[in-house]
Amino acid sequence: MGATPRAGDPAITAELVAEHGLTPDEYERLVRLLGRTPTHTELGVVSALWNEHCSYKHSKPVLRTLPTEAPWVLQGPGENAGVIAVGDGLAVAFKIESHNHPSAVEPYQGAATGVGGILRDVFTMGARPIAMLNSLRFGSLDSPRVRWLFAGVVKGIGDYGNCVGIPTVAGEVVFDPAYEGNPLVNAMCVGLMREEELITAKAQGVGNPIIAVGARTGRDGIHGASFASEDLTEASEAKRPRVQVGDPFTEKLLLEASLELIRSGHIVAIQDMGAAGLTSSSAEMAARGDVGVTIDTARVPVREPGMTPYEILLSESQERMLVVAIKGHEHEVKAILEKWDLTAEVIGEVIAEPVYRVTEGDHVVAEFPGSKLVTECPVYHPEAREGEAVKALRAQDPHAVAPRPEEQDPLWTLHRLLSSPTIASKTWVYRQYDSTVRGSTIVGPGPADAAVVHLHGTHKAIATKTDCNGRYVYLEPRTGGRIAVAEAARNVACTGARPMAITNCLNFGNPKRPEVFHQFTEAVGGMGDACRALGTPVTGGNVSFYNESPISVVFPTPTIGMVGLIDDVRWVTRASFAADGDAIVLLGDFTDELGASEYLSRIHGLTSGAPPRCDLAAEKRLIDALLECIRAGHVASAHDCSDGGFAVALAECAMMDRDKAVGVDVDLTPWASLPQRAVLFGEAQGRVIVSAPSPSDVVKAARHAGVPAHVIGRVGAPGGTFRIRLATGVVETPVATLAEAFHEAIPRIMTRVATATIEAHEGTQES
Repeated sequence: MGATPRAGDPAITAELVAEHGLTPDEYERLVRLLGRTPTHTELGVVSALWNEHCSYKHSKPVLRTLPTEAPWVLQGPGENAGVIAVGDGLAVAFKIESHNHPSAVEPYQGAATGVGGILRDVFTMGARPIAMLNSLRFGSLDSPRVRWLFAGVVKGIGDYGNCVGIPTVAGEVVFDPAYEGNPLVNAMCVGLMREEELITAKAQGVGNPIIAVGARTGRDGIHGASFASEDLTEASEAKRPRVQVGDPFTEKLLLEASLELIRSGHIVAIQDMGAAGLTSSSAEMAARGDVGVTIDTARVPVREPGMTPYEILLSESQERMLVVAIKGHEHEVKAILEKWDLTAEVIGEVIAEPVYRVTEGDHVVAEFPGSKLVTECPVYHPEAREGEAVKALRAQDPHAVAPRPEEQDPLWTLHRLLSSPTIASKTWVYRQYDSTVRGSTIVGPGPADAAVVHLHGTHKAIATKTDCNGRYVYLEPRTGGRIAVAEAARNVACTGARPMAITNCLNFGNPKRPEVFHQFTEAVGGMGDACRALGTPVTGGNVSFYNESPISVVFPTPTIGMVGLIDDVRWVTRASFAADGDAIVLLGDFTDELGASEYLSRIHGLTSGAPPRCDLAAEKRLIDALLECIRAGHVASAHDCSDGGFAVALAECAMMDRDKAVGVDVDLTPWASLPQRAVLFGEAQGRVIVSAPSPSDVVKAARHAGVPAHVIGRVGAPGGTFRIRLATGVVETPVATLAEAFHEAIPRIMTRVATATIEAHEGTQES
């Protein structure tokens, strides 16, 4: 039996092949695989599975260098989500993925369906989602288009997550001209299950039926995966129909139905119909199980008449799953789906013949030998070469940058940094998210370095965080990759959690550019270095290439999603200073480093200099010492130093929780020999500011672990004065003035924009 064209199918021409994103060599590879000219449906199937988004054809060899194993890793890369054991028979599933291109042309639906997709990745493993996170990158908020993107993405994330009833507990938002033409929208989900409830997407059992469950299939999202595997251009706006449309209420029903199915014993595998829809889910399930499958598109529930097999296979309509049930249990599966007002239709079966076959009734429209459709995907090894322009930027001496006249007053600089949208409070964002639904959130957005979620029925909690500094990775990719992991680990450690494992979302430009592939290989290498040093294996992730536009190439942004475990909720620690009179202790040290800093970017408009050094052994010692102090009860608060340096971190400790802002009095005169700008605003790594009622205990434990520790001041009274003593004099201001700069920056920008829009609309109406 072989596939033959359908009546009305277009002829296979070089132009049609090119429209499907296949190179001439890839098309010849397909012809050799089939031994004949492909049908239009087969061309569509291969265009979906062999595009970058699904095949990882430029990244597979590099990703294989990452550490993926540890005694607590139950499921590593290759499935819908990674899974780690956290004790008491419990396991945590987590994953991060991108929805960059869809969000660039349709921010609300692009972000919303990104949330829906990552939720499905987690609950198809058998885990109930308990937390959502996100990592967002935009251009300057001075741009009207960027403000439109920002508002739409935030609302899309909030509306979808709020409707499904999963708390959005943490995230990060960065604004930089590098993301002007191509925003990054990365969504992460964390779920909880019992170890024995783990299920995979591996088709097995000859004769077992394959069932489509959930929403009906429509024409939305066709070629969505291909869209994600090409550069954004001015013509991308015309591809708006490739953006899927989400329905969070159906997602909620599908979540409950899927978990009931998994626990029922009636199914052996389940897979989200995500990128490339039915095509990828069915082909990948078959390849994992090393079995054949047959799919009849005439039996797929559709919501639009006249849909062709090509359209049905490539549709990325949301809220759909593919299930392999146990033969004879079809009725029970349908009954569970009907209970949740969802459809379930048998559309195929697992077969012994090593073939992937698609029919339309009795007509075979696509047929591929064995699992070669997936395993024979081309793999490329592009040239990797650092760009000369980046070398020149990194070589620039940041200390040669003359201070602006206003910088004679360090408070002017501090105000500017605290009001920088990248550093400023993101309250405007997370107030649109429900962060407490389900009642498990101990620490949500804002008052800590990472979110903390209680594992009900135990004394345990997990801490989770997304993090990356794309500027570091751009200027020195290996160092930047190391710092991305190390900072995420510090963040969860500051809450009292032992870092356990990571997921990653690797956002880069076109891998065919030597400088981009250099960034990718080196950043992944740096991530691997850090994961091995810190004992945090990689359990899975996502590669998003082609994040380019005619305006710019994004900073290489390997976003890290870190998960840590707190064995006792009594150890949960926040970032804000808590008690008047507590000592302030710096774990780590000051350096003369100023390169790649937010200071240079915000104050001088420069992206230059080498990023700060990252000593992974020192990072490990710092985390161990910090956790020892937290568990011994020596630490009242902990906050790592990152964007903006020490002065920004200190101010955040004082007024991150605006209602509980406190004064501080810190003495930095012992570091008078170092450049003052570097002391205040340099971003040296491996540093945490803690407050402690008994600082000697902290200093003793830290120094015993080989970690520098300095008692540098005291926490002051509520609403008091923010004071730093320098060799050049005393810098002081009411803490309330810093709080205003930090907390009002983004609301002022977005309120001003909303008011201008309303006034413009009213003026149009009057005229």
